[in-house]
Amino acid sequence: MKESILHYVWQNKLFSLQNLTTTDEERVEVVDVGRINTDAGPDFFNAKIKIADTIWAGNVEIHTHSSDWNKHNHQLDKAYDSVILHVVSTVDTEIFRTDGTKIPQLELKFPDFIAHNYEQLCSQQKWIPCADKIHLIPAIFIQSWKNALLAERLEQKMNAIEVLLKDNNQHWEEAFYITLARSFGFGINNQAFESLAKSLPVSILGKHKDQLFQLEALLFGQSGLLCLDELDEYATSLKKEYDFLQSKYGLTPIKKSEWKLLRLRPDNFPHVRIAQFAALVHSSSKLFSKIVGNPDIEYIQQLFSCETSFYWNTHYLFAHESVLNVKRLGKLSVNGIIVNTVVPFLFCYASQKKNDELKDKTLQILERIPAERNSIVSNWKNLDLKVENAFDSQALLQLKKQYCDERKCLRCRIGHKVLTLE
Repeated sequence: MKESILHYVWQNKLFSLQNLTTTDEERVEVVDVGRINTDAGPDFFNAKIKIADTIWAGNVEIHTHSSDWNKHNHQLDKAYDSVILHVVSTVDTEIFRTDGTKIPQLELKFPDFIAHNYEQLCSQQKWIPCADKIHLIPAIFIQSWKNALLAERLEQKMNAIEVLLKDNNQHWEEAFYITLARSFGFGINNQAFESLAKSLPVSILGKHKDQLFQLEALLFGQSGLLCLDELDEYATSLKKEYDFLQSKYGLTPIKKSEWKLLRLRPDNFPHVRIAQFAALVHSSSKLFSKIVGNPDIEYIQQLFSCETSFYWNTHYLFAHESVLNVKRLGKLSVNGIIVNTVVPFLFCYASQKKNDELKDKTLQILERIPAERNSIVSNWKNLDLKVENAFDSQALLQLKKQYCDERKCLRCRIGHKVLTLE
């Protein structure tokens, strides 16, 4: 018997509450199982247990065998003197506190099917542990869990945003600009874009927002991609402009080596993404303020539907001409940026300002964007789970990465239902 299942059974009261007795035949009534402790010390804090005619308030320790108490040297640790009940699967010895007083013990009994289901989940090698049984869980229950998962995912992203805000003196536009730039890396170049944005304050870009050429000069210059051996006439003019602006603002570019091009489609080359980012800055000053003022999906999508300068219609790289192709951000790319950057920032802003109306509008944005297209979403669909929009797909991404991949079935509401299936 694994200790983790005993924790789970105790925490969720999945054992019979009737006719409980200690190993000394004293009647036990569990008033409160206590609060689980994830740090050092007893497993559950602030429990209330009635033993015989006395109600005890204190902590509960759980082991598979009584003798584990001594193996872990708890009999020598004063931190465990507060234990009022030792809960075990098998009693094989008496146990004592540091002062020699005896601790009551309860041998925990629960239905065999719970242990059987748990062992099945632990041994499964499928895409998710409960793949064979998830179809038995009511859809309305899964939807409720998805609501909680999405909130959890947004809270995690909010934590990162709050750190960025702190680093930027609570300047929302600056923090949004850095995160937005990172999203233009579309995975492989996220870190390089973030480094670029941090090396070039939005306040400097703001001074040149009316001149797309100067914005490109600043961004390409700071990116380290204006290499002397790869410059044509247009790139040379950008380099000349950048050299002047670099001296004016005392800028230090990032290293060219931060960027990755290997196995990228041409549309995702960093040169194209930087040109698109420059076009966005050019067309939308104080972008975050505009989005807060009008959190409508069509309006936000329109803000991102900007075109690069004409040069990039026939280039993916400097000095390499290509077939004419307007480099506008595609709808899938725009939606990805909205889901992963705009929505978390709006939700964080609404939370800090205690604006419930804005929170609701932010969630409505996710409901109006199609679900992401990736292998995780496809596999959930193969299990007949409803994935109708980005609200659903974001929740299910959280479920897969934070629970299924980590085998945290005991902390998952679906796992809980599966464990209790008879």
